Amino acid sequence: MRNFFLIVFLLGTGIQAHAGDDGFSISVKIKGYADKELYLGNHYGDKQYITDTAQVQGGEATFKGKTALKNGIYLIITKSKKYFEILITEKDQRMSLETDSTDFVGQMRVKGSEENKRFYDYLSFINKKGGDVERWRGLANSKTAPTDSIALAKKNLNALDEEVKAYKTNVIKTQPGSFLTTIFKASQEPEVPPAPTLPNGRKDSTFQYRYLHNHFWDTFDFTNEGLLRTPIFYNKIKTYTENLSYPVPDSISASCREIINRAKVNKEMFKYCVIQLTSTYEKSNIMGMDAVFVDLVDAYYRTKQAFWVDSVTQFKILDRASKLKPLLIGKIAPNLTLRDTAGVFQTLYNVNSAFTLLVFWDPDCSHCKKEIPALKKEYQEKLKAKGVSVFAVCTETERKKWLEFIRKEQLDWINVADIELQNTFRSVYDVTSTPVVYLLNKNKRIEAKRLPVEKIPEFIEFMQKRDGVRPSTKN
Repeated sequence: MRNFFLIVFLLGTGIQAHAGDDGFSISVKIKGYADKELYLGNHYGDKQYITDTAQVQGGEATFKGKTALKNGIYLIITKSKKYFEILITEKDQRMSLETDSTDFVGQMRVKGSEENKRFYDYLSFINKKGGDVERWRGLANSKTAPTDSIALAKKNLNALDEEVKAYKTNVIKTQPGSFLTTIFKASQEPEVPPAPTLPNGRKDSTFQYRYLHNHFWDTFDFTNEGLLRTPIFYNKIKTYTENLSYPVPDSISASCREIINRAKVNKEMFKYCVIQLTSTYEKSNIMGMDAVFVDLVDAYYRTKQAFWVDSVTQFKILDRASKLKPLLIGKIAPNLTLRDTAGVFQTLYNVNSAFTLLVFWDPDCSHCKKEIPALKKEYQEKLKAKGVSVFAVCTETERKKWLEFIRKEQLDWINVADIELQNTFRSVYDVTSTPVVYLLNKNKRIEAKRLPVEKIPEFIEFMQKRDGVRPSTKN
């Protein structure tokens, strides 16, 4: 039995469809179950949702609905958050399940669903092999076992793996139209052939990576939206974008477009992919990945392919991408002209330095009270000697607080502010919280942003090595 940790109550997840059909009826009897309620849920992407509740009498409950459930892997969840899974297809809307609270899988008896009989035959097979796998894996990973014993353990693990593959292959061959076959094929990864030999006589070390990337989706059925209601699709997307794509925005964008364009064969799959991927990269904590969000918005929202969004949502998404686009790494930072503490205008583009740190901060911000002094220390000890200037923009409009903080921390760099609220820098630079740090090169091109203070010297050294600049040794 597995614990069900994430249960989200969400109306309108769209698990039911086809009004006017015969609906669904799932009867569940669990021996030894004393609680009064059971829940019906379903997977969707990386989350699970509860969609129905049934009252339990004598250990038995029935979930009923007037419209059929959409295809997918569903969950029967107990009050204590234990659960077991069932498969739902167009043909599997009426069934009865009987099991025991001590062993959901081993004691499961299914009536009315050949699909779930096959599914539980497979789960029983896996459970029986599970003990052997754990035993041999423990020996294979042993630091003290004899070498021949470890070799035997690894051999037996490979044999068990081949047994599982053979089981799945047999299901795929004998039940080509079943949902279980769709799931097995969707879970498959390509079998990589031997790497070719290059003209220099060596094996192509990048062949496996490229082959996996190019063939990763070969057996995934994008026409079957039931795969949305399984954990498989989300995990495949994650593997493809994080493990089989170079970790740079252009490569990630290309991989995202590959997935989304394949998904166009089914409207719900397309919708999920666009929403999931744009959301992922808008919120990404990896520097520079907002470029992926901007690219996907331009490709699918700006071209009005996102059929599910209303005009207000469309405007918000496009506006967000438009704000981020000029701030992407590699872009020239927008110019700023603001008054310093003496009332003299200072212009960002007039700063003549190898690097400029553009810092937005607020003396009332608790995080700034820690980060700005830390930046001052790094500036004095390391950054100034590397040719770094600081153009510090205070977002506070109370002049007294601004000046007091500068004096207290002895901030001897360019300090400017917009006391009269006449500048649009907050919007232009997407300053919604503080501190925000942009690292600019001598041409005011954005090299990094939202860097932690302690990472700035290290990143500048990386840039110097990249550009063939000999690092300064001055302190």
